[in-house]
Amino acid sequence: MNAPATLEQSARTAREVFGWDDLLPGQAEAIDAVVGGRDTLVVFPTGAGKSAVYQIAGCELGGVTVVISPLLALQRDQIDSIDAAPDAPAAVALNSRTSASAKKAAWAAIESGDAVYAFLAPEQLANPEVFDRLAGADVRLVVVDEAHCVSAWGHDFRPDYARLGDAVEALGHPPVLALTATASAPVRDDIVASLGMRDPHLEVRGMDRPEIHLAVRRHEHDDDKRRAVLADVRDAGGPALLYVATRKETDAYADELREQGLRAAGYHGAMAQKRRDEVHTAWSAGELDVVVATSAFGMGVDKSDVRLVVHADVTESLDSYAQEIGRAARDGQPARAILHYRAEDFSLRSFFAGGHSKRADVAGVWDVLRTAKAPMRAKEIAEAGGRSTRAIGRVLNQLVACELAVSGPDGIRALDTQKISAGDAVAAVRERDEAEERIRASRIEIMRSYAETSHCRRRALLEYFGVETPEQCGACDRCDAGAAAPVEAPTDADTGADGIRIDSTVQHEEFGTGTVMGVEDDRLTVFFPEHGYKVLARAAFETGILELGEAA
Repeated sequence: MNAPATLEQSARTAREVFGWDDLLPGQAEAIDAVVGGRDTLVVFPTGAGKSAVYQIAGCELGGVTVVISPLLALQRDQIDSIDAAPDAPAAVALNSRTSASAKKAAWAAIESGDAVYAFLAPEQLANPEVFDRLAGADVRLVVVDEAHCVSAWGHDFRPDYARLGDAVEALGHPPVLALTATASAPVRDDIVASLGMRDPHLEVRGMDRPEIHLAVRRHEHDDDKRRAVLADVRDAGGPALLYVATRKETDAYADELREQGLRAAGYHGAMAQKRRDEVHTAWSAGELDVVVATSAFGMGVDKSDVRLVVHADVTESLDSYAQEIGRAARDGQPARAILHYRAEDFSLRSFFAGGHSKRADVAGVWDVLRTAKAPMRAKEIAEAGGRSTRAIGRVLNQLVACELAVSGPDGIRALDTQKISAGDAVAAVRERDEAEERIRASRIEIMRSYAETSHCRRRALLEYFGVETPEQCGACDRCDAGAAAPVEAPTDADTGADGIRIDSTVQHEEFGTGTVMGVEDDRLTVFFPEHGYKVLARAAFETGILELGEAA
């Protein structure tokens, strides 16, 4: 492996290979860690240059840089960016749209021994032919883009990401670089654990986006909310994104906005791929004033001049909300983020966020696994049990998470098949399902706390991500109105000698070990892996119910 990079080397590679005059804060430090052979987790906001980290590191390391990226549109944008660089290594894609001739050329580049970036969707690593050929190549870096998808506690968990840690180990554990725009401390911990990262370097920068003004508007009636949402979009002052909760609403709002003279298009995950590509292209080219979308419109959105992000419905978590509003103001110019809600919206979000694995699916999958003579792939398990691969995806992930099964490059196999009955497997998966449901419910409550806070809204947002902030930002509706209740950061002088800060680890008699997410004079917000987010009176700590652990 090459010698560790220096900041000067990274800057030189940026200039000479990619044509960038300067590196942004945190980029050089992350590159230095990766090229030095260290697993690295990078949390940078949208537009802060996460891709530059692996592009420069991959160039300096040489060999194959495998980039796991969830969206084909995102892969295409990243490849185009590399191709446009003056002297960058080749970039190739292996996905469902790659033609036979392009695949042949891609493999020739990967197996040539030269530096190359190989972009794959996560499910490609489950393809034995693809994995075996990669294992035989000179893979020197594995990049996991949109790494929050790895975490079961994250806002966009994807089953195909759950087995990436096993794939990394099977490749000999080259350095792992995980990239995401938003990840609270518990999600960061889960990313590290899920990917099997070893003593990772953590680079968290720029979570504060002061150029985005934050506002929340509460409504009593849905008609009032709808009128206010439409009025905000009409007054956007530039390109706007309108996020809604359902596919039906994308079309309804887009129709109303077109009737009012705006160039609007709807976007959701069930649309034909061709139509989704058309919307992406028109949006990027400035041919649309507004895109009305579900959360499916996000990763891969590369437009710098978004002036407004409106949410017509509450999101499932502050993670997803921060991710979506972060698509505004990538050019550094002022923009606005407005959340509209009714009190009952939180109950509706809780209802739709629920879900359990079907008892029959768990028992059926377990029966197939425990009688198998060798590891089986998801498709084989589905066929043997008479179910669809999609239907059992969650079950397989839960069985692995419960440590009843293990996943490797050859497939999934059951553990302790003689001791664990189908009923035991069902009970274990159901217990984990219920823990996840508690997590989801608590995330929604944290979202409610943001919407209803009497303090500075930016402080409420940033403290969730472990960022200490001034008591007032001056760029939110609370501060504008002079209504932000003052909150002073706790010190040893006014809290005794407890030393509790954001990211401290605490122990609770009932909930176990948790991570402190927010600190106020009279209360703590703590994340417990099996119970979610809890707001606890500070007096509980002072009477000994909570005990301070080591700093996270």
